[in-house]
Amino acid sequence: MRPGSVDPGRSAAIVIFIQRVSETSQILVGVEGDRVWVRVEGRGSFQNSPGLRDFARQMMARGRRTFAIDLSGCPVMDSTFMGTLAGIALRLRESGGGTLEVVRANERNYELLRNLGLDQLFTIRAAAGNGGAQAPAAPSLAEAPQDTGDRQAAARTMLEAHEALVEAAPENITKFKDVLDYLKQDLKEPL
Repeated sequence: MRPGSVDPGRSAAIVIFIQRVSETSQILVGVEGDRVWVRVEGRGSFQNSPGLRDFARQMMARGRRTFAIDLSGCPVMDSTFMGTLAGIALRLRESGGGTLEVVRANERNYELLRNLGLDQLFTIRAAAGNGGAQAPAAPSLAEAPQDTGDRQAAARTMLEAHEALVEAAPENITKFKDVLDYLKQDLKEPL
């Protein structure tokens, strides 16, 4: 099995490392039973969104339809990361069903997701009170492919994520119109 792949027949995990200038962000992913777990350690950002998106697509291609996102170690998310979560949930819906549930979200992340209308697309459980299940300890870890640093690919990921936010809640167009216009223009310009 190549690095970054998951055998759907057994519990496994992948770790996606994204280096930041001031901090390390880590996304641990794995399969336990019928559920795909994602545990975010550090910021959920545009930098680690491509790896999460690609992993989710790989799992959906293998028939996985139940995703749980544990945000207990995530202090904050940017709009690209939230749009990536929305994109996963929308893809699950379009493919005939499935669920995405965010668990153990701190108050800030809970409000960020709710203010974008994503509570209408997937369940969000706060860390306080009914925080939901916790992601299991990963039985084995492998390093997933990292972001290539390709500016065009990054812009495409950001565009997809922001389009998903608008598809999930059309009123988000007022929040992200300028971002969408900029990204579309950026993708038209030669490098």
